[in-house]
Amino acid sequence: MKIETQIWDWPLRLFHWLLVVAVVGAYASGKAGGEWTDWHGRFGSMVLGLLVFRLLWGFVGGRYARFSDFFPTLPRLIAYLKGRWQGAGHNPVGALAVLALLCTLSVLAGTGLFANDDIAFEGPLFDLIDKDFSDKLSGWHIKIVNLLVVLIGLHLTAILFYQGFKKTNLILPMLTGKKQLPKILAPSVSQTTGVIPLILSLLIASSTIWGVWGGNFIDYLAPLAGVQTATADAKTSN
Repeated sequence: MKIETQIWDWPLRLFHWLLVVAVVGAYASGKAGGEWTDWHGRFGSMVLGLLVFRLLWGFVGGRYARFSDFFPTLPRLIAYLKGRWQGAGHNPVGALAVLALLCTLSVLAGTGLFANDDIAFEGPLFDLIDKDFSDKLSGWHIKIVNLLVVLIGLHLTAILFYQGFKKTNLILPMLTGKKQLPKILAPSVSQTTGVIPLILSLLIASSTIWGVWGGNFIDYLAPLAGVQTATADAKTSN
């Protein structure tokens, strides 16, 4: 018998969908180029902040958000391939996909901090390295996007496979946080979101963006929320 059980905590679900928005925005604005380059940087900064949050939440978040719960160890992978794995969260192969996406996005965000486009855009940490090295990182940044596209394609294919062949909806649980699980796998205690870990994770994530942008990230990221800052007003008036 299966029962509906709360698995994914709301900070994890919010992270997931904000990351979708940030990645799509970064990819689209990067492809558009020109006047959209600044927006590419803004969405990239959003990705960076979200990744820092997810790293922290992987240690202090809900049970099924923690890396220790789903890290794809060799015994877990072998058990899964032999059909003996049992669990409520990510299966070991799904965990590999999650980690691959997070690592790829981390490299993209990291190289983007030092990148330039030879025209008008320079990453917030561009001045810390020489131009030649920045050009190399810019090249890697562009090439790694291709890997990201492949990983996202595999991710979407897996979602369609589970929906079509296994009749398992993977999208709905990431919206509601609830999954249908055998009673034996359902957690006996309901999950709660720790307020202090959540606040600290948000503070560290936002402080990271603040730090890389030298305290000027509010003016830079404000357009993401449709906000016109005083600094931006001054620039426009000039």
